Amino acid sequence: MKQAIVARTDIGMGQGKLAAQVAHASLSASEKADSQLRDQWKRNGQKKVVLKGDSERQLHELSAIADSEGIPNALVRDAGHTQLEPGTVTALAVGPAGDDRVDAVTGELSLF
Repeated sequence: MKQAIVARTDIGMGQGKLAAQVAHASLSASEKADSQLRDQWKRNGQKKVVLKGDSERQLHELSAIADSEGIPNALVRDAGHTQLEPGTVTALAVGPAGDDRVDAVTGELSLF
């Protein structure tokens, strides 16, 4: 069981902003998982990986793949209070789900 969070590298987020967006994505996707899946993930340490995404389009494409495979996922749009324009897509979380299912969506991406 794991969750992969894909964060954009093309929008110049600072480290604090990046951390916040990754956290938003992780929580939002986990809330979309059914309780049995979420509980199993929690019992096994809530494994997460953070990966590099290169564009908003890529995050939307990965989200569509996850949707088609029935994998919980969440796109994050920034509120625009600090570094980014309101509505900027910053991150995508895929899972929690089985490692192989998450890897089928995000396995080609590099670690952040």
